[in-house]
Amino acid sequence: MAAARQVLWLWALLGVPRVLGEPIRYSVAEESESGSVVADVAADAGLTPAQLSARRARIASPAGRQHFGLERGSGRLVVAERLDREEMCGRSRTCTLAFELLLSDPLQFFPIEVSVEDINDHSPVFPEERVTFKIPETSDPGSRFPVGAAQDLDIGSNDIQAYSIVPENEFFTVFIPKENEKFIELVLQRPLDREEQPELDFTLVATDGGSPPRTGSAHIHVVVLDANDNIPIFTQKVYNGRVLENAHVGSVVLRVLANDADEGVNGDISYQFSQSIGHSHSLFKINSSTGEIEIAKPLDFEAAKKHELTVQATDGGGLSTMCNVVVEVMDVNDNAPEIVVSSFSSSVPENAAPGTVVALFTVRDQDSGVNGEVSCALEEEPAFSLRPAFKNYYELVTVSALDREETAQHIVVVTAADAGSPSLTTTHTFTVDISDVNDNAPVFNQTSYTMYVHENNVPALLVGAVKATDADAGANAKVSYSLVPARPPEREPCSCVSVNSENGDVFVLRPLDYEQLRQLEVVVSAADAGSPPLSSTVSVRLLVVDENDNAPLVLHPGAQDGSPPSSELVPAWAEAGDLVTKVVAVDADSGQNSWLSYQLLRATEPGLFAVGAQSGEVRLRRPPTDRDAVKQKLVVLVRDNGRPPLSATAALSVLLVHGSWDAQLPQQSPAAADDEDGALTTSLIIALVFVSLLFLVSAAAFVACKACKRKEPSSGPVLYGPSSVQSYLADGAAAGTLPHAYCYEVSLTTGSGNSEFKFLKPVLPSLPAQHSSAEFTGNHADDFPPAPMIMGDADFESPGIQSVGQFNGL
Repeated sequence: MAAARQVLWLWALLGVPRVLGEPIRYSVAEESESGSVVADVAADAGLTPAQLSARRARIASPAGRQHFGLERGSGRLVVAERLDREEMCGRSRTCTLAFELLLSDPLQFFPIEVSVEDINDHSPVFPEERVTFKIPETSDPGSRFPVGAAQDLDIGSNDIQAYSIVPENEFFTVFIPKENEKFIELVLQRPLDREEQPELDFTLVATDGGSPPRTGSAHIHVVVLDANDNIPIFTQKVYNGRVLENAHVGSVVLRVLANDADEGVNGDISYQFSQSIGHSHSLFKINSSTGEIEIAKPLDFEAAKKHELTVQATDGGGLSTMCNVVVEVMDVNDNAPEIVVSSFSSSVPENAAPGTVVALFTVRDQDSGVNGEVSCALEEEPAFSLRPAFKNYYELVTVSALDREETAQHIVVVTAADAGSPSLTTTHTFTVDISDVNDNAPVFNQTSYTMYVHENNVPALLVGAVKATDADAGANAKVSYSLVPARPPEREPCSCVSVNSENGDVFVLRPLDYEQLRQLEVVVSAADAGSPPLSSTVSVRLLVVDENDNAPLVLHPGAQDGSPPSSELVPAWAEAGDLVTKVVAVDADSGQNSWLSYQLLRATEPGLFAVGAQSGEVRLRRPPTDRDAVKQKLVVLVRDNGRPPLSATAALSVLLVHGSWDAQLPQQSPAAADDEDGALTTSLIIALVFVSLLFLVSAAAFVACKACKRKEPSSGPVLYGPSSVQSYLADGAAAGTLPHAYCYEVSLTTGSGNSEFKFLKPVLPSLPAQHSSAEFTGNHADDFPPAPMIMGDADFESPGIQSVGQFNGL
C-alpha cells in the first residue's frame, strides 16, 4: 500500500492528468454491511478530501452496479451494498471487483481492485437427503457404491474437508476419489448377509473446514439383495461436449453409454442425472433408455460458459455407476454493445472553446472474443468528435466554434458496433442544447427612418416606430430603445421627440411650427439586455409638414406704421391695360399653401379696374371717363391655396385726374374727405380750384408745345400713387414679387400747398440703385425753384409693367 501511494504521488508531481498505471488493490470480507469502511482511497490516490469535492470525484463501475461508494468529505471507500461472494463469483478461486475512481475536472482515472474474501457462511449440502442402495449379498468386500458428493458454496479452507459415517458401522467406510470431487464412494468392508440383516441405515456426514465448522448429512438406506454380481460400466469416465449458445431446445448435445455384463433384468441399464444443487441440470434432460443428453432450456454463454453434469447408470438389479459430463457453451454474437453514459452536459454555451468535454461514456459487450470487440463512431456532425479516454471510455468533445443562432440544438448520434459476423450495433443519441451568449447586437429593419408630422400637432403624437431585432435569445434578445445624446455635447438636446423604450414608438411631445422648424434629426439606440449589453443606432429624420396656418400678408399698399394708405393717380388719357399699381403680398407657409391669387373684391366702379389673378397687378379695364368718380376705392382679396384657404384684403385709393380740376384736388385721406361738410368748406375749395385752374391752363399750353416736339411713346403711362414710392418698391423687391428695385426722379408743380403730384423719370443707369431715387413734395416752396411751368417725363421698361409716361398739364 505504501508503494502504491508513492507511485501516486510521483504521478501527481509529474503532472500526469490521465490514468495511474497500476491499480490500487484492497480486500474486504463478504457479507460486510453497507457503509463499512474499506480504505482511505483519497490518501492512497495522493489526494485530499477537498480535491475530491472540487474535482467531482465519483466511483465508475464498468458493470453498471455500484458495490462501493465514495465519501467525498472523508475520502473513504465504503461498502455500498451487502456483498455476497457466491452470488457474484460463484466458486471461483478469486473474486475481484474492478472499478475506477473518476475525477471530472480535469479528467483523471484511478483503477481500483477490491478482492472479496470468502467467509464460512454456507453448510455442505448433499444432492439427495436420502439415498437407497440395493446391494446383492454376494458383493465382495471392497465393492464401491457411489454417492453424490456434498457441495459447499464456500471455497478454500471453508470448503468440505472430511466425510464420516454416523454412527460408525463395520460394513462401510467412505472413500474420496482424488481425481473426482463430484461423488464419493461407500466401500464395503465385509460381506453382507441378507438373512442376518436385510436392511442397513446410517448417516453420511460432510464437514467443512470453517471455524466453527459446518456440516451436512444424507441418510443412507441399504437393501441387501440376492446376487447381481456385475455393475454397469461407462465407456468413459468423463464425457465432453460443445454446443452453440443459440442451439434450439431439444438439440442433442452428446450420448453417454454404460455396459453391464449381467444378463436379463440385471443387465438392463437406465440413465438419469444425479441430483445437484446447481442449475445446470435444469438446462438439460437425458433419455433414460438411450443416454442422449438434450437441451431443455435456452443456453446463454454470458450466464455460464461451461456446465458440469453427473449421469448415473443403474441396472435392473439395482447396481449403479456414475460418470461426469462437461458441456462447453460456445459464444454466438447475440449481444449488441451497450453504451453507458457516465456524465453528460446537455447544455453547452455557444462560446465554449473547441475541445470542451460534453459527455463521458463507456462501451461494453457481453460477448467474448471478436464478438466482444467494440468500436465507436459518430454520425456526421462537424461540430463534435469522439476522443478515447481510458480503456473503453470515450469523450464527446467539441471540435469547432458553436453558434446558437445558426444551430440551437445538435442531435449527436453515437454508434457502437462489435466485430462479430454479422456485426451488432447500438446507438445512443445525445441532445446538446446550445445556450445563448450575447454575441449579436440588435439590428434595425431599416438603415434610416423618415417620419412626417403635420405642424400644430397635438402633444404626445405617435408619428411612427423603429424596429430592431436581436438574433440572440432570452434576455440577450430583449431590445430596449432610447435616444442617443446629442453630439457634440454642447448642442442643446432635442426635447420635442421621445421614443418608447419597449416597442420603439416615436412620439412628438409638443406642437411644432413649420415656419420655425422644418425638419430635425435624432439618433435612436437599440440595446439588448445582455451582460455586457450590445447596441446599434439608427438615424430618424422627422419632417414637419406645412399646414395652412398663416394668412397672406399684404406688403403694398398699406403703411406698416398704421397710417392711412396712399392714393394712386390715374390721368384722364390713360388707356385700357395701363398699370395702376401692384398689390404685393407674401405668405409664410410653403408649397401650395403659399400660392397666392388676387381678386377684386369691391370697387367704386367695378368695370373700371381689373386685378391680375397671379400677379396682383391693378390695371385699367377701360379708359376713365368724366362720368367716373374722381375718388375710386378698391378692395383686393388676396387668398392662398390652402385647405381651407386663408385670405387678406388690401384697400386701394385711386384718384382720376381730369384736367386742372383734378390736379388741384386736395390729397388727403378718404376718411378726412368724408368728414368735411359745410358750406364754408365748399366755398373755400371752389375758390382754390378756380385759381389753380387758371395757372394750370397756362402751364398746359406750354407743356403742349414742348410735347409736340417729342416722340410719342410706344406704351401707356405708368401711374403710381403720391406717397412712399421708394419704400413701396423696396418692400416689393424684398418680398420677391418685383424682379428689380426701381428708382425714380420726381418733379412737382408749384401752386397750392396741398397739391402733390409725382411724375416719373428714369434715372441714369450709372447711378447706384440705392441712391437713384428722390422724393419731393410741394408742401414747401424752398424744395424747388419757382417756374411758371414744370415738365416731367420718364421712359423705362420692366417685366410685367408698362413703363413709358408723358404728362402734359393743361
